[in-house]
Amino acid sequence: MSSRTIMPTARTWLDGVLRTICVGLFALLVLLVAWQVFTRLVLGQPSAWTEEAARHTFVWVSLIGIAIAVGEKADVIMDVLVERLPLPVQRCADLIAYLATLAFVLYVMVYGGFQQSALAWGQQNPLLPLTQGQLYLALPVSGVLLTIYLTIHIVGTFFPGYQGHVGVDEDLEAAAL
Repeated sequence: MSSRTIMPTARTWLDGVLRTICVGLFALLVLLVAWQVFTRLVLGQPSAWTEEAARHTFVWVSLIGIAIAVGEKADVIMDVLVERLPLPVQRCADLIAYLATLAFVLYVMVYGGFQQSALAWGQQNPLLPLTQGQLYLALPVSGVLLTIYLTIHIVGTFFPGYQGHVGVDEDLEAAAL
């Protein structure tokens, strides 16, 4: 297998695994919330652990979803100005944006997230069979995923096939509905 096929194959695999995890976590979130509603409204005895589990599941699905969005370049960007720039300047703007985001992700999410998780590793969660540190791993794990995708995007800015920001004709009427 050549190096030209390894990266796309690995990325396709990672995208598929993350989507599967996200779908599974979202399904779990729906079940947890449905059980919480059932126990509160039908049984009159709300289940305390489901609220805590749903909260942490929501955090995990959100942070993994953000990594997927960044991987697909579907994150929120304001490129009205950038798409009007010449291609070499767009390349430079993308590189600056990716590097700034990568610096934030590495420092706050990966480094800070691992520190926070390590500090809370021994704290037992009163409602779940996990420690707080284990639950806090969502931040550094998503930081590592974001680092992978941002690195792919940074490398992509140096390839000859870089297309820059291509203007998308939005259907404003459809967006207003």
